[in-house]
Amino acid sequence: MAEPVTDLPRHDRPAPAGPPPPGPRTTTPWLVAGAVTAVLLLLASRYGYHRDELYFLLCGRHLDWGYVDQGPLVPALARAMDTLAPGNLMVLRTPSALIAGGAVALVTAIARQLGAGRGGQLFAAFLAAASGVVLAAGHLLSTTTVDLLVWLVATYCAVRLLRGDDTRWALGVGVAIGVGMLNKPLPALLAVSLLAGVVIAGPRPLLRDRWVLCAVAVAVLLAAPNLLWQATHGFPQLSVASSIEGGDSSYSGRFEAVVLQFEIVSPYAAPIWIAGLVALLRRPAWRAYRALAWAWVVAFGIVLLAGGKGYYDAPLLLVLTAAGAIVTVDWAARGVVALRRGLLAVGAVVAVAASAVLLLPTLPAERLPGFVVDVNYDSGETIGWPAFADSLAAVHRALPPQQRPRAVILTANYGEAGAVARYGPSRGLPPAYSGHNSMADFGRPPADADVVIAVGWERPDQLRGWFDQVALAGRVDQRVDVDNEENGGPVWLCTGLRRPWSQIWDQEVRHAG
Repeated sequence: MAEPVTDLPRHDRPAPAGPPPPGPRTTTPWLVAGAVTAVLLLLASRYGYHRDELYFLLCGRHLDWGYVDQGPLVPALARAMDTLAPGNLMVLRTPSALIAGGAVALVTAIARQLGAGRGGQLFAAFLAAASGVVLAAGHLLSTTTVDLLVWLVATYCAVRLLRGDDTRWALGVGVAIGVGMLNKPLPALLAVSLLAGVVIAGPRPLLRDRWVLCAVAVAVLLAAPNLLWQATHGFPQLSVASSIEGGDSSYSGRFEAVVLQFEIVSPYAAPIWIAGLVALLRRPAWRAYRALAWAWVVAFGIVLLAGGKGYYDAPLLLVLTAAGAIVTVDWAARGVVALRRGLLAVGAVVAVAASAVLLLPTLPAERLPGFVVDVNYDSGETIGWPAFADSLAAVHRALPPQQRPRAVILTANYGEAGAVARYGPSRGLPPAYSGHNSMADFGRPPADADVVIAVGWERPDQLRGWFDQVALAGRVDQRVDVDNEENGGPVWLCTGLRRPWSQIWDQEVRHAG
């Protein structure tokens, strides 16, 4: 009698016929997704606007097919939410809370396609729900929030494509990437990484498939309005990218990018996504999905080489986490089961507690510990904007009556200009102008504006190149002990404009970053 196949040497055994079938459908992960959305909505109004949200609201007043640093999608969304409920922070952030819940559901769906049982799907949902990339992005309206959804939708469609369900799933990838390009150009990084993964690990026939080629055409067609805007304006996003590569931005820097890979899902999940990466590369049953592992390797390599922000590839880390959840659940079912499950449970409790404190506005703003801002820089950017406007109003009220009609506010960054636009009218403040990114395109000060309240410059050197007199008129007092870009910064009173605004605006005041 012939020897059974299972007794053959490992290298002589036949490869599995295909990937494992999808796991069973279960509703529990949907409850986790709903809980994430509910918690984010409950906390949405705590603290205040983020500087980027204030900027998006201003961009929404100047709708266009593109901006210096982004596409039209989020400004249009900000305008729609603010039109629906003006000044309502919870309504503004509702899309983000819904996207966060959707991200949890998509991570679970990816795990199911990889063959996760009910336990594996629930664990994948928990890991996504407690992750930094989901909670931080879900708390704020930002381009990162939309990008998270775009990458996960595209990757889910790619998983269905790779498992051989139907190559028309490629159209889903193309639509997601094309729409995502109206948000920012990062979906192009995903597209390049997925294609590179297929080239490296297969299945290479997909590269010639007509539906894949149609998907490429769909993506380009959807992205065309913003690409044309960038082309006709000299591709200003390249200047922004150069600034980021130089480290002139939060979360930028190559070392920081490496560290962030182990933090952005959560330190608890780091060994889990690493296990998922290894399993995708080595498990015979997951050979069809090997391109996903290589896609992350390529994406992260490009981020490092280009000096991009370390969270750019974070959605792919969630995909690796989905795979790692399956591996971890299998591991917990072997050996000393009680000990292994106990370790996972203790780690889960710690991860949830850390996420609640570090990523969500659960602590009082007036007593926010410094370590929270050190870990989550964005938390400090949501505190103190009304008091910031009060500090400028104090300087404005102190002006002689004859100077007030000629006074304007000049800010170094778009968040400060956005805060004046949001809180200034009720305080009697004049309009704010800024040369930062697309703010420079929204208008320069009137020709007769020769009295300027300037904020955002630590030193007056640059201001003295524009004005005859530059004097310290006060300091920003946000009335809380929080470390952010504005708190405690100087407010300058500038008079005697040396040259017309028309001469200095585009050449000297305009800047990207």
